[in-house]
Amino acid sequence: MDGDCVAAAPNRCRVADDEIAQAEQLIDRLTRDDLEGDDFTDRYTEAVEQLIDAKRENREPPMAEEPEEAPGQIVDLMAALKESVAKARKSRDEDATVHDMPKKKTAAKKTTTTKTAKKKQPAKKAAKKTTARKPRRSA
Repeated sequence: MDGDCVAAAPNRCRVADDEIAQAEQLIDRLTRDDLEGDDFTDRYTEAVEQLIDAKRENREPPMAEEPEEAPGQIVDLMAALKESVAKARKSRDEDATVHDMPKKKTAAKKTTTTKTAKKKQPAKKAAKKTTARKPRRSA
């Protein structure tokens, strides 16, 4: 729309006929007529219409129905993980036992001296020592 829109009237733009035809084709392609039935009911719009009708008639609006909550299922994640690993190994014909992870080895610190370390370095000011803050407890 390079320069086709007038600055004084931004709502008045010239659009070419082929652009309008392409827009109509896009709308036709994206429009679906098979969205009918209970799964595709606009319950929000229906509820707003009921509220408007109730206000017009000066009566109490209808109460929304609370959906029934299905009982939750508690899952032991570690047991599910071990079972999944066992199934995967079994499907690959591997040993299906799950072993504990080996403990990490700590690396020993190396101390090396260099010629520059032996030279006297100028004294530096001691940094102010601070203690670590305790984490805040959330309510």
